[in-house]
Amino acid sequence: MTNKPLKLVSWNINSVRLRLPNIEAFVEAEQPDIICFQEIKCQNAEFPEKAFKQMGLPHLAINGQRGGHHGVAIASSAPIDILDTPALCREGHARVNAVSVEGIELHNIYLPAGGDVPDPDENPKFAHKLDFVKRLGRHYGKSAKDGAPRVLVGDLNIAPHPNDVWSHKQLLKIVSHTPVETEGLEKARKKGGFTDIARHVHDDDQRLYSWWSYRARDWAASNKGRRLDHIWTTDAATALTDLDSYRVHLAWRGGWKPSDHAPISVEIARP
Repeated sequence: MTNKPLKLVSWNINSVRLRLPNIEAFVEAEQPDIICFQEIKCQNAEFPEKAFKQMGLPHLAINGQRGGHHGVAIASSAPIDILDTPALCREGHARVNAVSVEGIELHNIYLPAGGDVPDPDENPKFAHKLDFVKRLGRHYGKSAKDGAPRVLVGDLNIAPHPNDVWSHKQLLKIVSHTPVETEGLEKARKKGGFTDIARHVHDDDQRLYSWWSYRARDWAASNKGRRLDHIWTTDAATALTDLDSYRVHLAWRGGWKPSDHAPISVEIARP
C-alpha cells in the first residue's frame, strides 16, 4: 500500500456524458485519486464506465436515475466498498451514495436546490430541501461519536457564511442563502461532528465561491458567485487532511461547455 495521500475531488458536473471531455482533461491535469460527482444526469447503465477505466479510475459507485435528473457517482483509482445509502431524500431521488475507500468513509451528497420561492408552505421543492437538511443532521448526528474518519462532500446547494455569496444583504431572501437554510445546514454540520474544511482553512472575511450562474454574460468579470460545494470532515478525517491542499479549481468553470460549478479538492492521508 502506498503512503501517497488521496487527492479527493467533488464536482457537480451537470451531465457526466456531455462533459466527459472536460473530465478527461481535468484528470490528466490534476491526477485525482477519487472524484465524487453530482448531477450525473444518467441511469447506471448509461454511465461511461469504459472512459473512467481508461482514465485510471476504474472503481465506481453509481446511483443514477431514470429521466436524466439528479444522480451521483464516485470514481476511484483504489478499490471501494459500497456502503448503505442514507435515507436523506423523502422523494426517492438519486442524491446520495457512500463508500469506504482506503479506510475512509466517503459520503457524496447532492442536496435539492429548492426552487425559487423560499417558503415551504408555497413551494414544495423548498419544503423538500429543508426536510433533507433535517434528515442530514439526524442521520450523521447518530454516528458522530463513533470516531470514524468520515468525509462528506458534494453540492449542498447552500452557501452558509456571509462571504460565501457575492452579496450577503442582497441574497438573504434568495434560495441558497436564506437564514432558515444556512442555520439549518450549520446545525446539521455540527450535529454530525463535521469541520467545514474551506472555512477551517480560510478566514470568515475571505470570499469563497464554487458556483457561478450560467445567466451571467461574463461570469468571471461579474464574479457573482456562491459557495455551494463543500468538503466536511470528522475529527479523525480532519487530522488526516492536508489543509493547505484545499483548492477551488476556478479554471474549470470556464473553457468548453463547462459546468456552472468548479471542482473542489483536498488531499487526505490514508489512515
